[in-house]
Amino acid sequence: MAHPDLSGVVPPGAAQAFQDGEERLALTRLRRAQAREEAGSLRWAVLERLCGLVLIHLLREVEGTFALERADPILDAAGVARLGLEWLEDEDGGGEGAVP
Repeated sequence: MAHPDLSGVVPPGAAQAFQDGEERLALTRLRRAQAREEAGSLRWAVLERLCGLVLIHLLREVEGTFALERADPILDAAGVARLGLEWLEDEDGGGEGAVP
């Protein structure tokens, strides 16, 4: 199975906000992007996982863990590696080439 193209799924504004130390703004931008995706889709799951990781980073572990639990089965079923915060820390807004 070909791996899906997930380039551009992470809004550059979210990545920039995270890099600038504005985690709450990054979370808001991730959630807005996620709201435009079909619930349960692969792109939705990528954004849900990133939201969960940012929530954990903000010490909101319970909410973050629930987000990971929603996202990870979708990513696993698609054969996509579980991404980390490096998708927000990369200079280019993350994700390019991070999918196996």
